[in-house]
Amino acid sequence: MNKLLLLGVVVLIACKVDNSSLERKIDELNKKVDDLKTQVARGGAGGQAPRARPAEPDRAKTYAMAVDGDPSEGPADAKVTLVKAYDYLCPFCEKVHDTMDDLRKKYGNDLRIVYKQLVVHPPAATVGALAACAAHKQGKFLDMDKVIWEKGYKGRQLQKDGAEGGGKCWETDAGCPTVIGYAQELGLSQDKFKADMKGECQQLIQKDQRDLTAVGVGSTPTFFINGRYLVGAMPMENFVALIDEELQKANEKIKAGTPQASYYQQAVLDKGLKQLEKPGQ
Repeated sequence: MNKLLLLGVVVLIACKVDNSSLERKIDELNKKVDDLKTQVARGGAGGQAPRARPAEPDRAKTYAMAVDGDPSEGPADAKVTLVKAYDYLCPFCEKVHDTMDDLRKKYGNDLRIVYKQLVVHPPAATVGALAACAAHKQGKFLDMDKVIWEKGYKGRQLQKDGAEGGGKCWETDAGCPTVIGYAQELGLSQDKFKADMKGECQQLIQKDQRDLTAVGVGSTPTFFINGRYLVGAMPMENFVALIDEELQKANEKIKAGTPQASYYQQAVLDKGLKQLEKPGQ
């Protein structure tokens, strides 16, 4: 039963990547429930072996999570960099949204938050990801991020755009009406906004996903705190514990002579793992 309970915890704190249709999801979930019932009924002895969980990053290791060009808040030379991988339709990402604000208030200039898109609810969440990217190209990422959460997510407006243009409104001449309206509210160039959603931002979102999946990320929200893995809508104290640990390490290295502006590069990017290790490595 402990394995079943653990599976339940994972489901409750994070959105998993799954691009299949809703009907297929329901069929798969029903099958899993039936399999779990069978395992419980058999007491785990002589029954069907539990399906292996996908490999994920090792919490004890550091991963080289590149951040150049990604939207962020906080100074570039912050001692601790928190990379957040999220999806605009993930309820657990929305749940932890305020926690990020609380962490920035607590740590001030010692903390930088970097945002990466991991779309697990296409096509509607794809609209939000592309809109945030396009707004970033006009210096308005945080403003667009706020509007998307407050209107697009809570008001279920992203789903309307996701139903346009065969599910790819960003590839049509008209664009995506809802987020274009948000861009207009923020005073952005409409032509550039639509062009970026249709063009370069698609490539950037795909790059985010490749970088994340290379190290085993398969759910949202996922975090890397100076390269250290944390997943799910965890309580504030879980973030604080890991940030404090990394902050102490950074202070020690900086005191010993490492330039603060070079710390993330030297300690995380130069020494961290760039892909998920195979079992036994």
